[in-house]
Order: sequence, then C-alpha cells, then structure tokens
Amino acid sequence: MQSSFVSLDIENAVGILTFSTPDHNALPSSILSDLENKIIEAGKMSNLRVLILKSGGDRTFCAGASFKELIAISNQDEGKSFFMGFAKVILAMRSCPLPIIARIQGKAVGGGVGIAAAADYCFASKFASVKLSELTIGIGPFVIEPAVTRKIGVSASSQMTFNATAFYDASWAQAQGLYAEVYNSVEELDLAIKDLANNLASYNPEATKQAKRIFWEGTDHWSSFLEERASISGNLVLSKFTKEKLKSYA
Repeated sequence: MQSSFVSLDIENAVGILTFSTPDHNALPSSILSDLENKIIEAGKMSNLRVLILKSGGDRTFCAGASFKELIAISNQDEGKSFFMGFAKVILAMRSCPLPIIARIQGKAVGGGVGIAAAADYCFASKFASVKLSELTIGIGPFVIEPAVTRKIGVSASSQMTFNATAFYDASWAQAQGLYAEVYNSVEELDLAIKDLANNLASYNPEATKQAKRIFWEGTDHWSSFLEERASISGNLVLSKFTKEKLKSYA
C-alpha cells in the first residue's frame, strides 16, 4: 500500500513540496503538521525563490480531512486540535515569503479547496473539480472559509457551502478566480507551472516578497480568527448528528 509522506525537493531556486496519502490524499493531523513545517522551512531557505505545492496521484488533489481521524475524535480539545491543523497550514502559506504555486491535478474537496485557495497562483487540470461537502456530515468549511471567500468571494463560497453535494468543474472554479489557468492534460499543466516558476525565480526576490505581503493585507487577525473557527468545528464534530453520519464511513 502507498505510504503517506511530505517531501521538499529543490530544483535550482524552486522548491517542490509534495504530499501524499493512500486515502485519496485525505489529510490526517500528522501530514498537516508536516506540511506546515515544510512550508515554514522552505520560507527560511535563502536559496529558494518560489514554492510549488502538489500532491501525489493523478485524479485527486486532496480529499480534505481524514475521516478516519474525524471518527476517532472524542472530545473538544481533540476536535479543535485537528481542525487547527488546517488552520496552521493556511497560516503558514499566508506567512511564507515565497510565492506559492498550487498544482491541482484532480478533484479538491473540503480542506483541499482551502489549500488551493491559500496559494498565490493556482494551476489546474480539467479534471480538478471542487466541492465543499462539510455540511453533509454536520460540520462546515469554517476554518478554510476565510481563504476560500478571499479568493472567490462570498457568493461563490456560500454557493459551494450550501450546495454541499455538488462538484463544480474546473471551468467554474476558474471563472470564480480559484484557478488562474486550466489545462487539458497534466503534461500541459506541468509545463505551464515550470514556466511560471522559472520566471518567478528570476525576479527580484524582495519585490515578489513585497507583492505577496500586499496581496495578503487585511489578514493579520487570521491567527486568532482561524482558531475561533477551529473551535466551532471541534464542537460540531462531536454532535450526535455528525457522529451518526461518520459511522457510515467507518
């Protein structure tokens, strides 16, 4: 069976951060923590100018939260701690001085949409449909919502949240501003990412750093804000409704 991992590879001035899990790249706490730490590590590397964030496999970028871990949550502290894993990844992406390019090669669900939204530039394949399914199990996309709404606006964010069984295709996601570019094949996708990454790596690093800081203005309160959202989700995951729903995934 495929093992879970997070790796950071360096090609010239480009960092390539890859995560993978056997469960359609669903993210348990350990992988979320590794992702956070690798993003922070990359941001401190003086030889890096840009970071590419990608996942393993072909047709699923990220299935969101690990249902196995959600099912095992037994108290509010555990619940809040789990959802803080997503908060910390988003905060690390926000704070990283490097421009982050996300490679969305396949479906993104729940927290996977949040990670895509927190990237500074998002490339996708035509297979990269998106869904916020949290309401179907009695919780909500509360931790990732600020990142998603910042990128696609309240209207599209609320549409995805309330129509929680629907997958929205890559063209829709591009029209809302989540994806900058969509390609018909993974080969075309990777060539486009390489071109932009190489261009960014050739620019004045202080200029790209300042550009990123400017585009994230107004988010200085997110550390406490996302912690509050994690508490909400941590409580809801303990509800009778959610426990019953999660049993069907056991």
